[in-house]
Amino acid sequence: MDFILKKKLKFYTKEFLKFFNIMIIAFGFIIAIVLIKYKPMYKVSISGEEIGYVENKQALEETLKQEITESTSKNIEDIRLDNEPEYELKLVNRGEDTEDKTLVEELKEDITVTYKYYEIAVKESVIEKVDTSEEAEELVNEIKEETNSEDIHLSIVEKYTQNEEEVNTSDLEVAKVNVQETVQTAIEEIAQQKEEEERLNALPSVNGIKLAVAPIEGKITSRYGVRSNLRKSTHTGLDISAVQGTPIKVIADGTVTAASYNGSYGNLIKVDHGNGVETWYAHTSKMYVKKGETVKAGDVIAAVGSTGNSTGPHLHLEIRINGEHVNPQDYLYND
Repeated sequence: MDFILKKKLKFYTKEFLKFFNIMIIAFGFIIAIVLIKYKPMYKVSISGEEIGYVENKQALEETLKQEITESTSKNIEDIRLDNEPEYELKLVNRGEDTEDKTLVEELKEDITVTYKYYEIAVKESVIEKVDTSEEAEELVNEIKEETNSEDIHLSIVEKYTQNEEEVNTSDLEVAKVNVQETVQTAIEEIAQQKEEEERLNALPSVNGIKLAVAPIEGKITSRYGVRSNLRKSTHTGLDISAVQGTPIKVIADGTVTAASYNGSYGNLIKVDHGNGVETWYAHTSKMYVKKGETVKAGDVIAAVGSTGNSTGPHLHLEIRINGEHVNPQDYLYND
């Protein structure tokens, strides 16, 4: 009995192995047919939307980064896909072409590129842009050594942008020339400002108001405080003779408070300079300003004449502080 069972088991085992081998051959044949007709590829999607197929997903992303790097600025700091691609392995017809180039173009539209560059500023005004911090530091250090000016502030600012057009950096030598020119101009401007400050500090001052110019050049014919048969009281101003029509300049910034005929003063212009300081210009032949106008020191406001109580062309100049006249020669024509 055991012999018969063993014989049957051996027979069935042999038959099973034959069947299993047939199945393996059949399965291999099926796989071969499938692989002849189809190939494995990755379906690529972004935010659930299919954009194509690719054989090697890593190669695709490397190609994408390489194309962006080659086609844009060398100042790239970071390349980031706004939405990571989704990959799904599929079997597709072998006649299906890979779409790497098309996919790269599609993915480019979903990429954010960050650029880095360095601004060089003179007195907080951006003058140039360079590619690297080394270039910026080299440029700034060279110019500081050459100018040796503590008044000029040179600074370097690291900048990031996602707009490639904003980068627009210059060659180091070009940048250096431009910054040097700007620094030199700034040095000259500072020198001029200092000269102007020294000039202003040297100007005569009435109650804090700087008298920038003399109204006319001429000979003093009547001084402050003198008596004359032409007047009932002592002289309240200073008379300076000049040719008829000579331009009269306002001696400081201010506002015209009067510009009209005024009895013995003739054509009279009054200018308020603030701080209670007022100047009067009398006997003018012509008046070029009107009440309410703002004037700057040196502006021509009238012409020398002989209107009113006058014996010849001259300017009668008065300086008043809080309504009280003072001697103009305490401030002007005192050489």
